Amino acid sequence: MQLPSVNGNELPLQISPSSIAVDPVALINTECITVTSAMRKHARWAHSSVSAILGGASSTSLRMPYSPSAKELGTTTSKRQSNGPPIRSSSALSTQPAGGDEDGIASRWGLRGKRGKSLQDNPLMSAFARLRSDLRGCTDIRTVDIPALLHPFLQVIRSSSTSAPITSLALVAIGKFFAYNIITKDSPRLSLGMQLLSAAITHCRFEASDSAADEIVLLRILKLMEDMLAGPGGDLLGDESVCEMMETGLSMCCQVRLSELLRRSAEISMVTMCQLLFERLKRLEDEPESPEFSNNAPATEPEGTTLRMEAPLKGKNTAAPQFGKTPLSAEFNAADKESIQAGRSSASFEQVRVNGPSTADLTQTATPANLDEAEIKPYSLPSIRELFRVLVNLLEPHDRQHTDSMRIMALRIIDVALEVAGPSIAKHPSLASLAKDDLCRHLFQLVRSDNMNLLNESLRVAGTLLATCRSVLKLQQELFLSYMVACLHPKVEIPREPGIDPSLYDGIPNVPKLVKPPPSQASSGRSTPVPVKDRQKLGMEGGSRKPDAREAMVESIGTLVRIPSFLAELFVNYDCEVDRGDLCEDMIGLLSRNAFPDSATWSTTNVPPLCLDALLGYAQFIADRLNQEPNTVGYPDKDHLRHQRARKKVIIKGVTRFNENPKAGIAYLSSQGIIEDADDPESVARFLKGTTRVSKKVLGDYISKKSNEHILNAFLDQFNFSNKRVDEALREMLVSFRLPGESPLIERIVDVFSEKYCASAAPDGISHKDTVYVLTYAIIMLNTDQHNPNVKPQNRMDYTAFARNLRGVNDGRDFPPEYLQDIYDSIKTNEIILPDEHDNQHAFDYAWKELLVKTENAGDLQVLDTNIYDADMFAATWKPVVATLSYVFMSATEDAVYQRVVAGFDQCAQIAAKYNISDALDHIIYCLSTISMLAPEIPPSTALNTEVQIGKRNVMVSELAVKFGRDYRAQLATVVLFKGVIADNESSINVGWKWIIRIWLNLFVNSLIPANFSPSKPVLEIPPIPVQAPSQVINRGERNNDSGLFSTFTSYLATYTADDPPEPSDEELNDTLCTVDCLAACPMTDVFTNLITLPIDSLRTLVLALLDELPENPSPVVITVKSDPSSPNSAKTNGHRTTSSKYDPNAVFILELVTLLAIRDSESIDAVGKDVSEALQNTIRDGANVHPMTISRTIFYLFHVLKQSHEHTFIRVPVILHTIAGLQQSILEKSALPILKGLALCLDEPGALRNEIANTPDFWNLLRSLHTIPAATGGVFELVESIIKGKPTAITADNYEPAVALLKDFATAGSTGAVAEQKREAQRGPRRMKPVKQPTAKDNESVALGVKAVTMIQQLSNRVPFLIQQSHLELHEAWTTYWSPIFLSLSTQCVNPCREIRQNAFNSLQRALLSPGLASPEHSEWTAIFSEVLFPLIMQLMKPEVYQTDPQGMSETRVQAATLLCKIFLHYLAVLEPWEGFVGLWGNILEIMERLMGSGQGESLEEAVPESLKNILLVMSSGGYLVRPEEAPDKASLWDETWKRLERFLPRMYREIFPKTEDASEEKGQEKTGSEDNTDEVEKPIVAKEEA
Repeated sequence: MQLPSVNGNELPLQISPSSIAVDPVALINTECITVTSAMRKHARWAHSSVSAILGGASSTSLRMPYSPSAKELGTTTSKRQSNGPPIRSSSALSTQPAGGDEDGIASRWGLRGKRGKSLQDNPLMSAFARLRSDLRGCTDIRTVDIPALLHPFLQVIRSSSTSAPITSLALVAIGKFFAYNIITKDSPRLSLGMQLLSAAITHCRFEASDSAADEIVLLRILKLMEDMLAGPGGDLLGDESVCEMMETGLSMCCQVRLSELLRRSAEISMVTMCQLLFERLKRLEDEPESPEFSNNAPATEPEGTTLRMEAPLKGKNTAAPQFGKTPLSAEFNAADKESIQAGRSSASFEQVRVNGPSTADLTQTATPANLDEAEIKPYSLPSIRELFRVLVNLLEPHDRQHTDSMRIMALRIIDVALEVAGPSIAKHPSLASLAKDDLCRHLFQLVRSDNMNLLNESLRVAGTLLATCRSVLKLQQELFLSYMVACLHPKVEIPREPGIDPSLYDGIPNVPKLVKPPPSQASSGRSTPVPVKDRQKLGMEGGSRKPDAREAMVESIGTLVRIPSFLAELFVNYDCEVDRGDLCEDMIGLLSRNAFPDSATWSTTNVPPLCLDALLGYAQFIADRLNQEPNTVGYPDKDHLRHQRARKKVIIKGVTRFNENPKAGIAYLSSQGIIEDADDPESVARFLKGTTRVSKKVLGDYISKKSNEHILNAFLDQFNFSNKRVDEALREMLVSFRLPGESPLIERIVDVFSEKYCASAAPDGISHKDTVYVLTYAIIMLNTDQHNPNVKPQNRMDYTAFARNLRGVNDGRDFPPEYLQDIYDSIKTNEIILPDEHDNQHAFDYAWKELLVKTENAGDLQVLDTNIYDADMFAATWKPVVATLSYVFMSATEDAVYQRVVAGFDQCAQIAAKYNISDALDHIIYCLSTISMLAPEIPPSTALNTEVQIGKRNVMVSELAVKFGRDYRAQLATVVLFKGVIADNESSINVGWKWIIRIWLNLFVNSLIPANFSPSKPVLEIPPIPVQAPSQVINRGERNNDSGLFSTFTSYLATYTADDPPEPSDEELNDTLCTVDCLAACPMTDVFTNLITLPIDSLRTLVLALLDELPENPSPVVITVKSDPSSPNSAKTNGHRTTSSKYDPNAVFILELVTLLAIRDSESIDAVGKDVSEALQNTIRDGANVHPMTISRTIFYLFHVLKQSHEHTFIRVPVILHTIAGLQQSILEKSALPILKGLALCLDEPGALRNEIANTPDFWNLLRSLHTIPAATGGVFELVESIIKGKPTAITADNYEPAVALLKDFATAGSTGAVAEQKREAQRGPRRMKPVKQPTAKDNESVALGVKAVTMIQQLSNRVPFLIQQSHLELHEAWTTYWSPIFLSLSTQCVNPCREIRQNAFNSLQRALLSPGLASPEHSEWTAIFSEVLFPLIMQLMKPEVYQTDPQGMSETRVQAATLLCKIFLHYLAVLEPWEGFVGLWGNILEIMERLMGSGQGESLEEAVPESLKNILLVMSSGGYLVRPEEAPDKASLWDETWKRLERFLPRMYREIFPKTEDASEEKGQEKTGSEDNTDEVEKPIVAKEEA
């Protein structure tokens, strides 16, 4: 099993003790015999007695309490602190007794007796014998007293007379007791036994033999200490025991005399033991600290008053060990405590001169001593704190007694401690104080070391410290990270790479925000110029580090950044605080800049991928938190943080202006509310004193001016000089600004300072402010003299000279000598100067003190576990992240890098979309669009596009498709763009639509995406947008499979000769297929579908972006319209196209898409309807410069918009119709069908729009222009029919006349059917010589429409009375406006050459003339039906040219006309008779009839006219209208006029009507009956025709 490790060291495991197979008592006896056997083999114990082997009687039972001696406990007395644990006496490590005492002991025990004397009473041997004796009869080893069990072994360990192997055996035996569970947590007096064992192994002594054996003993001591801490009694050890054990381990780690292996082993053991100790700290979190341990103990506290351990120091050994065969015996103290507090011996090896062959360091017997067993408190915070303090002190970088190897060792141990219990350390004030002050102070200086091993360990510990304790290290973390940024951020521009657009990585900061301009050095000598290298070493600026050091620093930063909440914490705790730096932005900028490949030139090749990985991790963490529930409990309000960030930006801008021009800066800050009142000195001074961003030099020059003396006074009022010496007050003041270089300005500042000092401090012994003034000047001069490098040391002022200069200036008296001495010493040792101008260690020390002071007010760092700040953080940092991803994407060559970058783009897009950071999403789209090469400023040429037919698949090979298919990077970017960035994020896109639209247009124009926007039923019922017709069409299926070189060459020559573009190669075809497959993987259809559901704001953004892509001149892009493949003019297979027309499909694509978006619903119309309608109308108005295809589709789109938005004011029906009607006829001919489709869409439902269109004159003008186009005739008629017959009808007084006129045109157009009718008539004749051509469908349609038009004209007569009533016109005007058009139109069609139309016209005219509302006795305007309708009609029919249009049918038409005239006259006879023009009308009728009789047009007319007249005369006679003069004198004129005219062409008519026979009445009755019959005969044909 492999053990987990920390920092390369195995973690301690609580291993269960092994079970033992032998009897525990037997094992103990065996171990006793083993040790004593080894002792007997030693010369010193060679004469042991038999009793030493056999063991004597037990003098002390193992079950009785054993009382150790003071020496065994390590103390002479058991001292206690008032409230603390027991501590050791200063005589813990006593030297051996010398002289007579030693001889006495030797005589007593027989150790140094004469030859032959017994050694039976040897205490070491006898102790083992007694233990064996006591174990006799023991049945339960768990009842054995632990101190008694360990006593003989501990004597051997402590004895200086034993050799290393013997000591090792004793240590092995004790180790077995722990390993075999002989010593358990329930063993009697285990706590005391553990204390005895700890004291023994930390005071182990033995004779030096060879170094290997000696080091084995030390290794066993290390192992035993580990077992003790990890074993059952580890928690029972006291604080002092633990401290001694830690001192022992640290001494072994630091002893250079020991082997490297032993030192490394000691370090591993220390790591293990520290893991155990600090693991216990977690259980002490709620334990209150003792007052004496709550803070660092004072350096001057008396020895022995508190627990304290010292770190081993190099070079303080009193003697060096002597190994090997030597007459000298060496006494070795394993702890090697080189500088031990409380008077302990500092010797590790005591060399003792002896006179005999052996030496002895004997302990007291096991006889109970008169010492009470002290109460032992388990170790806790005191020992842990002491260990932590000693380890931290080992890191002191300026202590020459500590080597780098010692520091590295201490760093490794501290790292483990932080890894195990870092958060617990932060929670204990005493440990946190060490971490915040000493540990950070040492670490932040060690990271500037050039020793790579030391640097690596320092960075590791610093990272672990910040990872675990950063909550209490707010300002310390800022200092550390600021230094790292200053060191690592390169200050060189990113080199231009060929093939990579610089705009892709725009956003990478050239310098971090925290970098301040270098402080200006004064020429007065008061400040000391510091070389750059020295300043870098002091940490005042980053400077340049070695490549390996840079890599280590980057790794350290990467470790921190990989903490999920780390950068968010930086953002909240620093970027959002006014007085802190923008650490989060600087860290992202640092990682971004170093992720560029050129950073490897000043670091290593590992740095760019490390930084890229950290950046990608940053995006990953934010993406992982996207779906988390926002947690606001216990966290600052994000709105408040936004306000602080905004305020911070204003302050930075204002301070920047102040540093350039103080007045302008103050005015700006006042205008922004940062300074309450620019005219208030206190407000200005408070701001200048409270901000650290102001240039100290500019501030000094500003407040020292005479015009700003009021601000100087207010500024110095901000200081508290109470209880401070003059030099201390002066130092505090001069830290905040820099003294100017001119003496008058300095004098002004010193004068005000003197006044303020005297007012606040009121120092004793100083008379008034003039005294302070002189003393202050003297201090300034002393400071310059002592620290000016141009002054030689021997020429510097001493105290005597300083005091002499001030003699008598204190109001005639001298200053107290001790007062001046303190001032002199302070200035001499610590220069008064700005921190960043120090030239020695004082710079860092002073800055650190200032940091600790600020820490008290800065508060703790807010540790985050929430996503509520991610939006603001990403909004502030996305630019360098996206720029880095773009650059790496363009320069990467490995698939693994592509995968990570693609994931990064996807995550950034999701973040930007989730938090609606449109700028970020737009820039991502721009970058990917640029990489894809599908959105160039100038679109690629389409002149050589070739369509290749491969089976059932058609592929358009183009320049764009081939180039794109060869670029894997571009394909990948496109898939990422549409699949990961755009899809489902459409609502968050803003200006990014510009690039997406360009991609769509380029793909569309090259036939790489379909023309329809949705796979479902299209919203616009219109064919797909025509795209480019290929320059040639190649059918690969028709080719012969033989494609050898000769055939290829022949094909090339053929195309070259024909001036055709070369056919695409197989490689180009494969590239195109790759392009097609790539685009198929992009969810274009899903994106278009999502567009329809965009929110209104997003939809408006998209529409405006689309409209921006419309060309100013709608026809700059010229391509050919793809025609119908069946057309003879289409591209020939494997040949060149012969005809083409020019048009811009991209404009149509845009217009159609914006139309779809605009007509989505009422909200979309409100948002973009105006913009879309204006664009459509502008395109139509520019019809002369736009292709008819574009015009026709644009008109159709406009009608769709009109239908949805006609209620809005931005669109007007008359304007639209006028624009369309004003187009050239050639354009109308090509746009007729879309126009009609659009009009039908708007007229399909009754409503305001339908009425408004129908009442617009340009609508009827447009229809009259369109109806002449054969393809549009039927559509126009359907529109008119829907208007007239719709319910309700749309015919009004305004459109009545144009409607009739248009119907008249349709009827007139039906005259083309006359030819067909006459040919059919001729076909039926007896002399048909050849087949007659059948009429075309077109002719039939014209006739049918003409017939319908005539009928509809007649139907309109039903609305005339309503229209007249509605119009309120005069009777004459009403007749002219409403009746006249109908009659004139119908009468016109009565002479139509087409018989079907002509017959229907007569029927319709008759119905119209017989309309109930036509005639009225109230007016005579209606009588114009004779003079304006019927008379002109008959006159027209009598014209030869009219007759010739249908010679066979016109005769019948004349008869119908005469009959109709008579019928209408008879119908209105009663109404006409009272009319004054009745006689004249009748005379005109007779005249017309006379002309018809004399026209010579055939028998039918000669028969019909008399019959009709006879019928009229009979009706008039019977009705009393035509009577003899004698019967009705008032009607004589009618009688005379009638017979006068009839006599001219029908002389017999009178006799036929009025015979002079007797049976006149009968004859009259018969004639009347006959007349009625004739009338029926005359009317029957009309009725028959009506029924037909």
